[in-house]
Amino acid sequence: MESPQPPLPPRRRLRLSVGAAVVLALVVLSAAVGLGIMRGQVAPVEAVSLTDAGTGTGTDTGSEGDPAGELYVHILGAVERPGLYMLDLDARLVDALAAAGGTTADADLTAVNLARTLEDGEQVVVPVAGAIVGGPGGAVPPPSDDRIDLNTADQAALETLPRIGPALAERIIAWREENGRFTSVDDLLAVPGIGEKLLAGLRDEVRV
Repeated sequence: MESPQPPLPPRRRLRLSVGAAVVLALVVLSAAVGLGIMRGQVAPVEAVSLTDAGTGTGTDTGSEGDPAGELYVHILGAVERPGLYMLDLDARLVDALAAAGGTTADADLTAVNLARTLEDGEQVVVPVAGAIVGGPGGAVPPPSDDRIDLNTADQAALETLPRIGPALAERIIAWREENGRFTSVDDLLAVPGIGEKLLAGLRDEVRV
């Protein structure tokens, strides 16, 4: 009958424990490197920073993870921070512009209605001064012609129009200040002293 093997000396047992720990560490390191390589194979898509207008620090969530806001609005043009913003359901345009950091110095605020309510999925373009508000594409450069812009012309420029003297020029400016921008040349009919015959002579000389 064979005699039982004597127990390993403490030093040898310690060496085996250290060796097993090294092997385990190598296995964990290899798995981590492999996972990193797999992750690196998936390129991230373009991300859009979504800011809650209430905090300005990112998407705010409720207790169950649902977004606290109700409207998604895309703000472009003459604002400090163009982008996509989440606003309250009853938000108005002035709230959207505030969320975007306010307007720039060259923004034309007469071209937008700050008091109007917003719709979900809406895109708002704030034009720069001197631009004409176009269709869905937003502001477009002013046409390269010599027509007088009824919304920006001063009294001296208006007086260069046919049959427009100082009095009518003052009335055009006064109407603009009281009612906002001219939306069409036909709005001149609302200016006292301008009728159909005078308007016909101005159509090819002015624009809005």
